[in-house]
Amino acid sequence: MNEIIGLIFIAVGVFFDLAGCIGLARLPDIYNRLQAATKSVTLGTCLILAGCAVFKGILSPMGIKALICGVFILLTSPTAAHALARGAHLFGVKLWDKSVCDMYEQDKKNF
Repeated sequence: MNEIIGLIFIAVGVFFDLAGCIGLARLPDIYNRLQAATKSVTLGTCLILAGCAVFKGILSPMGIKALICGVFILLTSPTAAHALARGAHLFGVKLWDKSVCDMYEQDKKNF
């Protein structure tokens, strides 16, 4: 039963990773691409790691390593994406023409 649940987690994770890769290739600007890559790939990779942990056993050495890696990805991936987006904005990379609002620019004006 653990094998089936683990494989389901892995399959759903691969789907989210694939969706993130498609979004990375199809979206118009760096900010939208970062959002697609960060949200879906973080969820997809964590699901794959959770599936590996369930498949091999949560208390096995591989399961513990997978859970630790998942926590690391959950902490670092959004932080890195935020730093990249902020750096791109400070460097002057323009938003897509049809973007609705620029919260970074509004924050600059408030200070």
